[in-house]
Amino acid sequence: MSIQRILSGMRPTGRLHLGHYTGALENWIAQQNLLHPDGSRAYETCFLIADYHSLTTSLDTSSLYAHSIDMLIDWLAAGVDPDKSPVFRQSQVKEHSELFLIFSMLVTTARLERNPTLKEQVRDLNMESLVYGHLGYPVLQAADILLYKGNVVPVGEDQIPHVEITREIARKFNSHYQHPELGDVFPEPSPKITKFARLVGLDGKAKMSKSLGNTILLSDGPDEVMKKMRPAVTDTLKVRRNDPGRPEVCLVFSYHQKFTGEAQLAEVEAGCRSGALGCVDCKKMCAANISAELAPILERRKHYEERPEMVKEILHEGETKARKIAGETMKEVREAMNLGESNA
Repeated sequence: MSIQRILSGMRPTGRLHLGHYTGALENWIAQQNLLHPDGSRAYETCFLIADYHSLTTSLDTSSLYAHSIDMLIDWLAAGVDPDKSPVFRQSQVKEHSELFLIFSMLVTTARLERNPTLKEQVRDLNMESLVYGHLGYPVLQAADILLYKGNVVPVGEDQIPHVEITREIARKFNSHYQHPELGDVFPEPSPKITKFARLVGLDGKAKMSKSLGNTILLSDGPDEVMKKMRPAVTDTLKVRRNDPGRPEVCLVFSYHQKFTGEAQLAEVEAGCRSGALGCVDCKKMCAANISAELAPILERRKHYEERPEMVKEILHEGETKARKIAGETMKEVREAMNLGESNA
């Protein structure tokens, strides 16, 4: 059966938290390991450390490499298999910037300014002025995807506008430049709507974010998880142990829904509603279940932390594989555009 290619990536922000795990990593691992009925892989997966994208919101690169390595260790610990999925830094594959330059000639600023995701970011980040790189973020993203001829782009609904820009750029390139043998150089990738399990932060006010200090890291041990869980917000109307609670509005119960098995989850819900289960005991159970989920990740993380040269080698091998794919694509691009040596 045919195999489709997926490219997914993250900005390197250092150690990852539960929000990254439930919102992306779990899906990455599932896609990486998904098989057709005949046993062949359903997807060929590539995972990108998007260090160029980081520059759109911060010019400080002093910790970029260290953050990239920390994030990569979390990827590996969570189950990313470098033998199946090349892992690489955007900045180390020069073809990303080359294709970005070409693609930037194929899209107008007016089109990019209509991107609703851009407007939301400008509002949320309180940006007083917009740099060119941030405006062109979807164009670089299109280069990331199409450089590896991604067929499928797993996204939440809020990211569909970015995929549509990628599809438009692919169409425009193919309409202007046909390869003498291949015809269309680029596929038009399809968005795969993925239901990401977004975790609200421990403060109950916003999604998990290290800048807000409301996270549980994948690298946190059981004591640290319990320490962070203690002040987590709960149902404001459940003041004392015997007060009946409302699980549907409780942050901690939302974590239970992700990390607690069905049988115990039913007991937690019943105990909360009746008042028999106090919030302290509820948090202890939740913390224990989160730690149980993180235990194998912590074990694998320790393995990689103790072998930094192995991690660097995995990264370098992934970048070698990525350069090979990217180089082949750019050869086709140049041939289609008649750039380079004359055939005469």
